[in-house]
Amino acid sequence: MTASAGKRVLILVENLPSPFDRRVWQEATTLYANGYEVSIICPTGKGYESRYEVIDGIHIYRYRLPLEAEGAKGYAIEYSLALFHTFRLAWKVLFQRGFDIIHACNPPDLLFLIGGFFKLAMGKKFLFDHHDINPELYEAKFGRRDFFYKLMVLFERWSFNTADVSIATNESYKKIAIERGGMDPDKVYVVRSGPKLDRLKVLPPVEALKKGRRFLVGYVGVMGAQEGIDLLLESARHLIQDMGRTDVQFGLVGGGTSLEQMKELAQKMGIADYVTFTGRVPDQQLLEMLNTADVCVNPDVANDMNDKSTMNKIMEYMALGKPIVQFDLVEGRYSAQQASLYAAKNDPVDMARKIAELLDDPARRAQMGEFGRNRVINELEWEYEAPKLLAAYERLYSANAPLPQVFQKKES
Repeated sequence: MTASAGKRVLILVENLPSPFDRRVWQEATTLYANGYEVSIICPTGKGYESRYEVIDGIHIYRYRLPLEAEGAKGYAIEYSLALFHTFRLAWKVLFQRGFDIIHACNPPDLLFLIGGFFKLAMGKKFLFDHHDINPELYEAKFGRRDFFYKLMVLFERWSFNTADVSIATNESYKKIAIERGGMDPDKVYVVRSGPKLDRLKVLPPVEALKKGRRFLVGYVGVMGAQEGIDLLLESARHLIQDMGRTDVQFGLVGGGTSLEQMKELAQKMGIADYVTFTGRVPDQQLLEMLNTADVCVNPDVANDMNDKSTMNKIMEYMALGKPIVQFDLVEGRYSAQQASLYAAKNDPVDMARKIAELLDDPARRAQMGEFGRNRVINELEWEYEAPKLLAAYERLYSANAPLPQVFQKKES
């Protein structure tokens, strides 16, 4: 496919490789299907080691990061290397294929430096795709609002100031873009991370995943500090040891910096035989686990970040017709509505009780699962979000945007 003038896009993403990052890949393939020429710069990852390849017409340029960051120093090193390689590869894309638009997906909130450079030097358009609220993410990871928190707020504001258009994943993020980021409300487009049903297929259960037990509780997501895996394991411990429910297996799909630590915690709690940690696995294994699950869970810690964030796993559970138990969070409740029970915030005992309540009520599980799947089919699937993405892109052509405020000279 040959793109017309002005319809060449360079997508920048740092935290996951493409096409593993489902939101980014859905955006890229939607743009390609609508006449855009799309290139992506991203890191390598397990199963995505090639430095350059073309998949479904999308040109992917990858760089290798030597470590998975932990701690402030680790993140500083990771982001510095990522910026260097992204800037280097942006020049490569410019000379090989060209681009008219830079579409930057955070984290980190430093990609405005690259977008701003090409905007000022060559007149490229800059779109900021706001995936994570980094100030709240920093607070969730390190438990403080110090100099670095304020620096995160500053980087976030500069990202919005540089952008011609921004994309928010939900209304909470749109409010941040306007109030904290200073964006013109007309230039902020809400594009939710709706699932694609052609990927999330309903399959027969794989009984072997239950390890001989009657029920399976499923989880898919990152194994990190703010994901509340420790709370989920405490819920499992209470369900198994205190409530005597030895008929339940837990299947946890995903990788991350806390994976080994969580395995050790399950051992210390005496529930390791009841918990399957798969690590990061291909889609087929993920789908087998979720399709086999009787109940799916989201133990995300109740904090300012998670309260405002839309979690992809919630809508994936719903797409597969699974009833959910999660802590009571604003955006989690908006997404799931009647497809979920809501445990008291950060209360693993209440989560265990809610899980048991659903396991003992198959009719209610079926009703909740049906509600969730219908909500995805009729309201939340990606086909309803794709036109909003394309509308954001159309806005980029509506007028010549002024210079980004962060680079404008101050009048004396």
